[in-house]
Amino acid sequence: MTRPLDGVTVLSLEQATVLPFLTYRLACDGARVIRVESAERPDPNRFVGDDVLSEPDMRSYFLPNNCGKEAITLNLVEAEGRAILRELIAALRVDVFATNQRPRSYTRLGIDERTLRAARAGLIWLGITGFGPDHDEAAYDPILQARAGFMELTGEPDGPPTVFGLPMVDLGAAEHGYGEVMKALYRRAVTGEGARIDVSMLRSAVSWMASPLLLAASLGERVTRKGNAHQFFAPVSVFATRDGHVYVAVGSDPQWAALAKLPAFEGLARVEYETNAGRIADAPSLHHALGERFAGLETGEALALLKAAGVPIARVNTLADVIADPLVVPGLQRVTDSRTGLGVVLPAPPAGDPPPLSFPPRLGEHNDRIYGEALGYPPERLADLRRRRVI
Repeated sequence: MTRPLDGVTVLSLEQATVLPFLTYRLACDGARVIRVESAERPDPNRFVGDDVLSEPDMRSYFLPNNCGKEAITLNLVEAEGRAILRELIAALRVDVFATNQRPRSYTRLGIDERTLRAARAGLIWLGITGFGPDHDEAAYDPILQARAGFMELTGEPDGPPTVFGLPMVDLGAAEHGYGEVMKALYRRAVTGEGARIDVSMLRSAVSWMASPLLLAASLGERVTRKGNAHQFFAPVSVFATRDGHVYVAVGSDPQWAALAKLPAFEGLARVEYETNAGRIADAPSLHHALGERFAGLETGEALALLKAAGVPIARVNTLADVIADPLVVPGLQRVTDSRTGLGVVLPAPPAGDPPPLSFPPRLGEHNDRIYGEALGYPPERLADLRRRRVI
């Protein structure tokens, strides 16, 4: 199967979530992704989660974002390790070098753009940082959710600020970085020139805040937590049924009219509710009235009624429900570990067919093959490099 990035080689000094998720997306599109880690201080995510393989550095939290990759170890603190990195970039004809090390480490580890560009003209250099290359402050997803205002928008109106259920700053910066890599590859194909890409996770997160920032900065509106409701549309919320929960989102006056005509919602067809503005003005009472009616329906019954009327509604699914969803099932794929037989399930990529992927690599799993094939290192030299902790 031909994939868009077949023939593209990515060397990635990566850890945690943001960059591994980006390079996972590149691997799904066919790129050869080689993880670079320190043997002494590998990716901390290797040691997080359940020990499902009885291997301390292959715990469950590490697995999802690292399928389809190779892995080598290299000690970049040592001058010899930095020299080997430059050799690899030249010998492998690396297209993209990526890192999410803090900026203060760039020069010390020999991974700055100027140094690596000297090893490979046309290299695309990508650095993901918390706050940009001029700021060395440590950053994790929830810290950035707080600073970017995400938490001010998440949670109940009378409750505390809340983090989102997924690491959206990590995932969002990864997707933005993915897009920047695609642009750089296109530009290089046209001009032959490489590129430097700096992705600030804070800037990435704030870029999604167009509506709340405009309303707050330009119009002086206070935008804050609305729980499961919506600031501009009603009724929009979660409602308990007899056997679960549904989410209803009425986005137009005709949709409301269709809902109000249903016998199960008799009595809600009031003049003041005919427009969205009227429903917003009385949203708490309207949501309460709807809650009383949904409480008398089973989830399946509510779904059937509103879908037939053209009103957007969804069951609030558990993850088990999602895995069984007939629209999700065809895209699920199982990646199996050839050593232990353990299989892990992954969702389909955003578009296209699920790609063939290898199981996440062990620490330094591909040292012999990559150093041997790309650089011609014989077994004796590899053994010496291991003994001296260069790899």
